[in-house]
Amino acid sequence: MKCIAIDDEPFALDLITGYIEKTPFLEFIEGFTNPFKAMAFLFEIPVDLVFLDISMPELSGIELLKSLVVVPRIIFTTAYAEYGAESYEFNAVDYLLKPVKYDRFLKAVNKAKNYPMSKKEDTIKHDRVAQDNTFVLIKSGSQLFRVAHDDIFYIEGCGNYITIYTKSGKIMPLLPLNDIVKMLPVQMFIRIHKSYIISFKHIELIDKTKVVINKTPLPIGITYREHFSRIIKMK
Repeated sequence: MKCIAIDDEPFALDLITGYIEKTPFLEFIEGFTNPFKAMAFLFEIPVDLVFLDISMPELSGIELLKSLVVVPRIIFTTAYAEYGAESYEFNAVDYLLKPVKYDRFLKAVNKAKNYPMSKKEDTIKHDRVAQDNTFVLIKSGSQLFRVAHDDIFYIEGCGNYITIYTKSGKIMPLLPLNDIVKMLPVQMFIRIHKSYIISFKHIELIDKTKVVINKTPLPIGITYREHFSRIIKMK
């Protein structure tokens, strides 16, 4: 089974990673301390099993799970026993209490081998154009925003921050532009500049060097112009 591990504590992540690598029927794909990067990865690449920490400050494991269109098998990991009941509401394979011992880990992954896929996974094709994938969850400060794709005008990147311009206002999360682009459906959004992603739906005007969205002119970067022009002709 192809596995990833998500935990904001590097020591805990290294422990689970080591267990995966020593277990013959598991294949370690990648580990994440940043849950947003993990979420972007899961939108793009299917896996069989996820080891998921529940308590993470930027985005909890439960919040991450709710954002997914396709839900792989989940084994929750946490230092807090009180999260056990909540974890089983998501049809989790198992619940591991930290510090995780290898014999307990092995029991959980043996259970995962024959664990049925969730109904959500059986009925939805794993791609970014699934019909029910109509929104993205964005963490900004202490708040989690459910942002409909249709409501996004464009996104501007600046270092490790982005500004999402929507019908109801601006959201400014700590998230690189390279990560948010992986979380959006390719048939609705396109990158036109190193600093801008735009929604096809809200384009008001196009010329050789810019597009206008919500009365705002946005530059088309030289390296993006040929690709953008080709895609627009197909629309």
